[in-house]
Amino acid sequence: MSSKRILLSHGSGGVETTSILEELILKKLSEKLIKVPGGYGLDVMDDSAAIPLSDGSFIVVSIDSYTVNPIVFPGGDLGVLAASGTINDVLMMGGRPIAVLDAIVVEEGFPLDSLESIVSSMLGVLGKLGIPLIGGDFKVMPRGQLDKVIITTAGIGIAEKPIVDTELRIGDKIIVTGTIGDHGATIMALQQGIEISSSGLKSDVKPLTDLMLPLLEKYRDYIHAARDPTRGGLAMLLNDWAKSTGALIIVDEEKIPVREPVRVYSEMLGIDPLALASEGVAVLGVDPDAADEILEFIKYKLGYEDASIIGEVRSHEKYKGLVVLETVSGSYRVLDPPRGELVPRIC
Repeated sequence: MSSKRILLSHGSGGVETTSILEELILKKLSEKLIKVPGGYGLDVMDDSAAIPLSDGSFIVVSIDSYTVNPIVFPGGDLGVLAASGTINDVLMMGGRPIAVLDAIVVEEGFPLDSLESIVSSMLGVLGKLGIPLIGGDFKVMPRGQLDKVIITTAGIGIAEKPIVDTELRIGDKIIVTGTIGDHGATIMALQQGIEISSSGLKSDVKPLTDLMLPLLEKYRDYIHAARDPTRGGLAMLLNDWAKSTGALIIVDEEKIPVREPVRVYSEMLGIDPLALASEGVAVLGVDPDAADEILEFIKYKLGYEDASIIGEVRSHEKYKGLVVLETVSGSYRVLDPPRGELVPRIC
């Protein structure tokens, strides 16, 4: 760790987040204490864990804390973000979400009607999907000891066969199911005080049940890896995959879907849109023989019209563990994992 104090960059989802997790937790646990016998735990560093059941299926469990500034933003609010984010983490491991728990911590003096609106948004997402809230906690911190509200949600699901990102294979195609960076660009612009009401810029936050459940039912055996590109964006996700598998991942910049408002505001603020968070997009590593069929299903059957095959996984002794971007101009550059603060308080 490069600093003896916690920095904002430690929570941005980039290199510093990985570093502090290794220093604070992973290095202090034995191999026995990070693995789930017959399942998956911190040994695979996925967004969820999978615990085996006697019938051969798995309980999928995920937990996350959500703190976003501003709390209400174009396209959603903290409540929608907390419900959707946890549901999506369960889905990305191949789980069908069956229940959620929550813990809400609020600053003294926070307006009750604002809190009610946020909680109603969270419950609205769960209610629409028929996912019960089965427990939780509520705490109040003295004024000045917390910035507004933090919501922690834990998701529980059932998977017949978990999707584990370390099972990404050489030759797999990489599919993104929608435009990237929408959530991050929206929050970034608002934090900088930029007027975006007429720009069309808004968060893409949503639960991905309508995408992942049909995919799991029809193509589960062809999906080898799945994750949503939240903190650290597509760049961090692909670097995590490359590092964990020792593969080379090649992506075509021209095929990565980025909405024009996201591109414009990212350039204005000097941040690569590939490092910005998305909250309604999945990235899939799929069998190359089924990739075109899966893409067609996503685009035309499920309605995710911006979905695209953006690259593939290759074996390369010299460049293993790297992500290489083929730029629009036809040159190649290493797509590094993001560093620094990026966009704090984003999710």
